[in-house]
Amino acid sequence: MLLNRAALFAYGLFGLPLALVALPIYVYVPQFYAEQFGMSLAAIGTALLAARMFDAFIDPALGLWIDRRKAARGYGYFILLALPALAAGFVALFHPPAAARAQPFAWFLACLLLVYVGFSLATITYQSWGAALTQARSERSRLTGTREACGLVGVLVAAALPSVAGIGTLSTVFVVTLLGSAALLLMRAPRPAMAAASAAPGGLHALQALAEPFRDQRFRWLFAVFVVNGIAAAIPATLFLFFAKDRLQLGQYAGLFLVLYFAAAAVSLPLWVALARRRGEAWTWMVAMLLAIAAFAWVYALPAGAATGFGIICVMSGFALGADLALPPALLAAVIARAGHGGTREGAYFGAWSWATKMNLALAAGVALPLLQRLGYVPGTVDADGTQALRIGYALLPCGLKLLAAALLWRAPLNDL
Repeated sequence: MLLNRAALFAYGLFGLPLALVALPIYVYVPQFYAEQFGMSLAAIGTALLAARMFDAFIDPALGLWIDRRKAARGYGYFILLALPALAAGFVALFHPPAAARAQPFAWFLACLLLVYVGFSLATITYQSWGAALTQARSERSRLTGTREACGLVGVLVAAALPSVAGIGTLSTVFVVTLLGSAALLLMRAPRPAMAAASAAPGGLHALQALAEPFRDQRFRWLFAVFVVNGIAAAIPATLFLFFAKDRLQLGQYAGLFLVLYFAAAAVSLPLWVALARRRGEAWTWMVAMLLAIAAFAWVYALPAGAATGFGIICVMSGFALGADLALPPALLAAVIARAGHGGTREGAYFGAWSWATKMNLALAAGVALPLLQRLGYVPGTVDADGTQALRIGYALLPCGLKLLAAALLWRAPLNDL
């Protein structure tokens, strides 16, 4: 299917509120509950790990459910189901009532579970919708590029608004854009052709259907690369505010650094898409990984107060981020098509994909935060041992994981897609 600009925008705009809700939850939540409720890093990490693991393990089931019901109900039905949980969960998470202070851990965990269920259902449906629209190499990176460009606008809004207008304004903007973009998606976005639910391969039972994507060699390789690369990205995302405030002592510029990072990613998207159309998504993604390593390795050596140096690193690593956002979903769409599952099994693939994303974030929060506390790091302090542990966790560990991801991608049988 060839997609004009109006069709691309009608589909892609829904990526804005999804990204707008994602950044505060993944970046601002740990510091918010540590400062506002006095929760320990271990408690926050435990809640995030528990919620994200629950969320991750329901994703494959959600994907299977979407596959089985989409022919009868359409993708729009699942988007409508996701909206109330997503909106209510986000507002409750960042605007807790006074009574929540009596049991902050329980409130935190309950809100996370609610918003994660809504976010998972919306994301899996939305990505499956996009993968089913086109599998043409010239079109799939345009589609994912448009979606991620809209998402980056949401990220920029989420990065700038809290420091400028407060979290209350961010919540209002989120709800308004969520409802508006959902209306555009449901009324104007192109609909993919879908096979009937009975056309799913061989009448697979639930467990067989969930495992079906992993029978494909290309998907297994792509999944491994995605997981390792995702963990490499999730660790610094979880630790960003702590690093900016306590190591660099530049907490007042944290919003600006995030804006630089995501603005560079937005600027880079057309370049990565154009390069991918010429050289292929796999080769282009590997180049971006190496660029990210070359940029981020310098973070470890930055002294306190190095605003200019960290800003340059944010721009360079943000430029590489554009490829991380646009190319893996395009590769997955190609893998689905090559496996012969286009129009029938996208939900199962993106359910597993979403599971990996959540597990990456769960491991980053559930392991990195308690480990840093055990090594002596205390938020709000500049103790030498604690900040040394923070430097290793924030800078060196992600670079090592990113290098492993590049090596896996080099060997993966994905260049012929």
